[in-house]
Amino acid sequence: MLGSAADAEDVLQETWLRWVRVDLERVHDQRAYLVRITTRQSLNRLRGMKRRKEAYVGPWLPEPLLTAPDVAEDVELAESMSMALMLVLETLSPTERAVFVLREAFGVGYDEIAAAVGKSPAAVRQIAHRARRRVETRRPRTRSSPRQTRAALEAFQRAVETRDLRSLLHVLAPGVVLISDGGGVRQAALRPVTGREKVARMFLSGLGKVDGTLTAEPAEVNANPALLVRLDGRIDGVLAVRVEDARITDLYYVRNPAKLTRLRSI
Repeated sequence: MLGSAADAEDVLQETWLRWVRVDLERVHDQRAYLVRITTRQSLNRLRGMKRRKEAYVGPWLPEPLLTAPDVAEDVELAESMSMALMLVLETLSPTERAVFVLREAFGVGYDEIAAAVGKSPAAVRQIAHRARRRVETRRPRTRSSPRQTRAALEAFQRAVETRDLRSLLHVLAPGVVLISDGGGVRQAALRPVTGREKVARMFLSGLGKVDGTLTAEPAEVNANPALLVRLDGRIDGVLAVRVEDARITDLYYVRNPAKLTRLRSI
């Protein structure tokens, strides 16, 4: 719902602090009560995050999270955690996002969602319909399998490491888009870069400017194949992709150190 592990942990902490002060004998449905508290705290956090993002330097990407390989086997879960869908959710209002996630990801009933967001069940149904329609018009039309995504990433990595422009252009879709998030702290493009020639040359020219040894290794990030990029052995960034018809259509490169803190011990 938040796209930020730090914010999610804060919401859980706030929820717990409220929960331990509750007289449980007066709570008829503990699960529903927890859903209500967590949702309301998330809505407050989303509104605050919106203000932070308005002042953010360059594009904003969700915080990458390492996930176990077996999580990717759940196709629906993997798709719901992908960078691509997380960015689509950014186009929703806080209430739309909360309703969409509760309904689509967790299957919560309309009456329970209504109590959590402070709306009538009829209004929640309309919000859910509107949010679902907006997401469907923006989400990827096709889903690549983990095997296809991994193969495209391997081809991309080989092409970059060997400085093979022709092979790199082959694995990138003509309209590929690169979104890089440095948060104003690390060097990154301040706007999305579109077109395979521009993206390919940016990667290859960037390698020549690296002061140190750059390596990449496969990982499962947000339940999808990705690359952990290291500079002299220390994690420098995470590269996630979206693949269609064996070609990379979107690259998401997170370099903001604040979003990599949970990966530092790896």
